[in-house]
Amino acid sequence: MSGVGHLVRRFRGSLSSVPPPAADDTWARSFLQPAEVDQWVVMSAADRRHAVEVARRFVLRRPDASRAEVAGALLHDVGKVVSGLGTFSRVVATVVGPRTKRFRLYHDHERLGAELLEREGSDPVTVALVRGEGPALADLLLADDI
Repeated sequence: MSGVGHLVRRFRGSLSSVPPPAADDTWARSFLQPAEVDQWVVMSAADRRHAVEVARRFVLRRPDASRAEVAGALLHDVGKVVSGLGTFSRVVATVVGPRTKRFRLYHDHERLGAELLEREGSDPVTVALVRGEGPALADLLLADDI
């Protein structure tokens, strides 16, 4: 995910604490296993809204995506929860890099999210996509970089 435009759009979207519309939340949960739903609800409202947008673009790019791949698209940022950073701290972490322990955790969110989902028993395809691997990764990256 690159580009200033992408980051500006993410920042604007992250300023609202409004959860995704009920229809979007129901759609997302339909792809998640019970333990993944537990992780989904811990994500911030802004991260869940972003995840639904990304997952919907992902499905448009990859109409034959498996349930596990869509789950990976929905949970691609789940590891960001580990850092405990709020919106403004995330912006600072993005700009200055992994200079503190929490900033390092934020920058390592793919690995952390994959480890979390692996412990929860997620499908290996979901875990791989969250880790930033697998045949669906290119579609996820394009869906996330708009």
